[in-house]
This record gives sequence, C-alpha cells and structure tokens, in this order.
Amino acid sequence: MVEDGHAVGNHTYHHPDMSAISDKASFQKELDDVSNLFKEITGTDINNYYRPPQGKYSKDNLAMAKELGYHTFFWSLAYVDWKADAQPSSDEAFSKLLGRIHPGAIVLLHNTSSTNGAILDELLTKWEEMGYQFRPLSDLTGA
Repeated sequence: MVEDGHAVGNHTYHHPDMSAISDKASFQKELDDVSNLFKEITGTDINNYYRPPQGKYSKDNLAMAKELGYHTFFWSLAYVDWKADAQPSSDEAFSKLLGRIHPGAIVLLHNTSSTNGAILDELLTKWEEMGYQFRPLSDLTGA
C-alpha cells in the first residue's frame, strides 16, 4: 500500500472497544504497537489518521487521540462486508453502496471482502459517473 502511494492510518493493534479504555497509557499502547510495527515493516511513519474499531469511542478517547497527534475519522457509509463466510452478492453491494452515497461521504470498505475486490473498479467508475470525486484525507486535515 505504501509503495502504491496510499495513506495508511491507525486502527489499533488488538481491535478493542476503545470506549472501554480510559487510561492514556493503554490507549497509546494500542496505537503505538501498530505505529511501531508499521515503521519496522515499511521504514516509514504511519499517517496520523485514526479510526476507532467499530466506531466505538468516548470523548476522552477523542482527546487522547488528539493529544497523540492523531486526526480521528469515522465513516458515513458502510455495509456488512467483513463476514468472510457471508459475503454479499455484487448486486447487493452495488444496491447498498450506490443508493447510499452522498456528498462528503467517507466510505468504509473492508479489504477482506471478496465482493469489494470484485466490484471496486466498477463501483468507483459509477460513482465518478454520478459526479463524485475522490480526495485524500489530508484535504480534511489541512496537512
């Protein structure tokens, strides 16, 4: 992903319910473990983007992420695509994703989805035909 020029953000090491973590040391460890491993593998620093697992957070979590230099992002469009043994058909995926797209959308598509892999090029083309553009998260952070 790095070699292809993609921005890679932090999603925690163990994928816990982050809203249940109230102390900064435990919160930071979840992010640092990913950041350190990413640096070890790629030789580069991870982007300072953070998405809480399952979208679960607390106000304290948001403050801790900010203190650690992260910009927290949430999705505005997602569908059940992470269950490997219950993948939606291409038609189901298109129906959900095309019908729910909206201006300013941040779309969550899991890379473990075989359906997403099969439809991605056509999906992005259809969204472009609908007038949508794709922008990097850095446009939202001013970085």
